[in-house]
Amino acid sequence: MKVGIIGATGYTGGELLRILSKHRKCEITCATSRTSTEKVYTVHPHLRDILDLKFENLSPEEVARKCDFVFLATPHGFSMKLASVLLKLETKFVDLSGDFRFRDVRIYERYYGIKHEHPELKAVYGLPELYRNKIKASSFVANPGCYPTSVILALAPIIKENIIDVEKIAVDSKSGISGAGASPKEKTHFPNAAESVLPYNVIYHRHLPEMEQELRVFNERVKLSFVPHLVPVIRGISSTIHCFLRKEIDSETIRNLYQEFYDDEPFIRILSAGEIPRLSAVRGSNYCDIGCFEVDKERKRLIIVSALDNLVKGASGQAVQNMNIMMGYKEWEGLGNIGIHP
Repeated sequence: MKVGIIGATGYTGGELLRILSKHRKCEITCATSRTSTEKVYTVHPHLRDILDLKFENLSPEEVARKCDFVFLATPHGFSMKLASVLLKLETKFVDLSGDFRFRDVRIYERYYGIKHEHPELKAVYGLPELYRNKIKASSFVANPGCYPTSVILALAPIIKENIIDVEKIAVDSKSGISGAGASPKEKTHFPNAAESVLPYNVIYHRHLPEMEQELRVFNERVKLSFVPHLVPVIRGISSTIHCFLRKEIDSETIRNLYQEFYDDEPFIRILSAGEIPRLSAVRGSNYCDIGCFEVDKERKRLIIVSALDNLVKGASGQAVQNMNIMMGYKEWEGLGNIGIHP
C-alpha cells in the first residue's frame, strides 16, 4: 500500500517515517514539507540508509494521487483544510492534530482558539481499545492526544464499573519535552528545562475537555482536575491519577477488573501487584503500561499510574495502529518495537 505523510519534518512525522519504513504492508511514496526539499535523513538523521526519500512540497490533491493512505502530521488549524480535500477524493487518512477530536466544535474553538472551518466533517475518535469497530468502518480517524490516551486508558475501566466518585478525580501528568514539538521555545530551551519540573496550563489545558468527553461515554458526570508538568526527559508520559472510592474494594480486585477490561488488547499491559509503570519500559514502543492500583483504605483513595511514549502510543504509533485497523491488517504490524530500558 502506498502511504504519504503531510507535514513530515516534525517529531510525529519522523516517528511515522521510522515506523512505516519497517511496515511490511506499506511503501512510503511521499513525505511533504513546506520548508525543505532535502533527503528526509537531513532532518531525521536516524533514517540515514533506511529511507532514500526527499521531502516534497505537494498539494493534498497531489498527495492523494500518489497514495492509498495519508497521515496528517500538521499543526492544529491546518488539518481541517486538508481533510475536506482528502474526503472529496475518497482517500483514507488519520489526522494527528486536534482539529477533529471534539464532537462539539465550540469546545475545540474555545480551548484551541481557532475558528473551525469545517464543522460539518466528523471523524471517528481513534482510541482502538474503545472504538475498534468504528475505526474499522471509517475512512477518517482523529488520532487522540498524548495526555488523553494515558488518562482515558487508565480511567475507563474504573469509571465504567462505577466504583469511584467521578466528580473528584485528580490527574497529575508528567511529559517529556518532545511533547512540546520540534520548534524551539523558551520553556523547552535546555538551560530552562534541565534539572527542573514545570507545571503549565494548570486550569485550562486543551487536552482536559478531550479526556472528559471520552470518559463521559461511561458516566456523563465525569469531572477531572488535570495538571500537566514538563520534566527533563525526551520521551514519555507518566500519569498519576487520584480517585476516591464509593465502596470498599481491594487492589487485587481492581487489578483483575483492568485485566478483564483489556483482555486481548495487544498494546495494553496491566502490571503485577507491587509494580509501578516506568517510562523506560515503554520508551520507543506502542505499549501503555497501567499499574499501581494502590488503595488507601483510611482515606478511601485509589491511585492508578499509567506510562506510555508520547510520540508512539501517544501519537504516531497509535496512528499506525489505527491505519492497520482501517485497512484490515494485523493490528501490531509495524509496531513490534520493544521498549528501550534503561
